[in-house]
Amino acid sequence: MSKILAIANQKGGVGKTTTAINLAASLSLAGRRVLLIDLDPQGNATTGSGLDKHNVTPTIYQVLLGQSSIRSALKKSSEGGYDVLPANRHLAGGEVELVDIKGRETRLKKALSQVQDQYDYVLIDCPPALSLLTVNAFTAASAVMIPMQCEYYALEGLRDLVETIKRIRIKLNETLQIEGLLRTMYDPRNSLTRQVSDDLEDHFGDKVYRTVIPRNVRVAEAPSHGHPVVNFDATSRGALAYLDLAREVMGHNS
Repeated sequence: MSKILAIANQKGGVGKTTTAINLAASLSLAGRRVLLIDLDPQGNATTGSGLDKHNVTPTIYQVLLGQSSIRSALKKSSEGGYDVLPANRHLAGGEVELVDIKGRETRLKKALSQVQDQYDYVLIDCPPALSLLTVNAFTAASAVMIPMQCEYYALEGLRDLVETIKRIRIKLNETLQIEGLLRTMYDPRNSLTRQVSDDLEDHFGDKVYRTVIPRNVRVAEAPSHGHPVVNFDATSRGALAYLDLAREVMGHNS
């Protein structure tokens, strides 16, 4: 049975897409069958996986609107070793079109049901908003991974996200859980970073991943080359951290 993880945080710039790409590649390196779903109209998970978001078709936009089957939209990331359901700017308009469709919150779940048994892990890269697209991800997912920076405003946003997850659990997906909180762009030299990290551990306990993703230049450089950092520079601190994260995620499933 596949594990479906929505990687979400309504705050932008916290490392959601970077985490989605590198966790997918790290799980693939460990021999797991992985599907990465790009649910962000920016399409960064698509380009970061080595695909041309401007020319790829069909995409998740056509899948959500019922214009294409999910099987025909799947692409292979030769750089990452996993499958991709790509996205591009058309998805922004698709969200508006979804509003008038019956069962709009479950479109992704229904499409995914056709292929999810082919994978050990399905990772959904959510947009930086608590939108209808994110609701689709939460309705389809078994759990949510929350990447976040250890800064003051991150804690405020986290409260809103946790409340949204609770509402989705009540109305649409009673099995939805928080898989874990992932500390990203971590700089231990910063006293506020350490304080927020300690607060997270005090409040969420074992829901905070032991793995911490450090600030790392190679992680920032890899997307411009269309490669996960675990392929771009496998010995970098960022790559090693994502490999550790994959082991931790697999440990949760064992």
